Amino acid sequence: MAKVAILLAPGYEELEAVTVIDVLRRGGVDVIIAGLEDTPIPSARDVKIVPDTTVDSLSPDELDMVILPGGLPGVENLKKDSRVKELIQKMQEKGKKCAAICAAPGALAAFGVLKGKKATIYPSLKDELKEARLEDAPVVVDENVITSQGPGTAMPFALTLLAILAGEEKAREVAQQMLVNWP
Repeated sequence: MAKVAILLAPGYEELEAVTVIDVLRRGGVDVIIAGLEDTPIPSARDVKIVPDTTVDSLSPDELDMVILPGGLPGVENLKKDSRVKELIQKMQEKGKKCAAICAAPGALAAFGVLKGKKATIYPSLKDELKEARLEDAPVVVDENVITSQGPGTAMPFALTLLAILAGEEKAREVAQQMLVNWP
């Protein structure tokens, strides 16, 4: 079974976080909700999620993917956390997958992950991806990096992640069960 961590910082976009958690768990993926702290993490609209653990306890050796939801100021909180940067960079060094949605591809760019890669981001933030090959698409996959544009693309993003982690057939099965037309 694939194992992933989704990192929550105060101010995350709840739709992006919960959609990814839900879809991946429906598909049998082991999802760890990791907070910057071990207290309930408030979203951009004050929805609080109790994390399973903290970023400190995560090991790139035990993970197949790290996922960053968007939201402000959540992404800014992720960007300025040295533990997040170190985890993302170690995942990349090991050839493991990193995914980000909405404003969060900006964090991947700030950590040096998107240089020369195809990527997408929330449209008004496209200037943050200067070193990437910007694509205007709901979900963009370039080798071990997956990016998406925003809350409205959370479902196709989550299903794409599930297809990568558990196979296309599993993603289609989950989509069908949820009455989602995908791909």
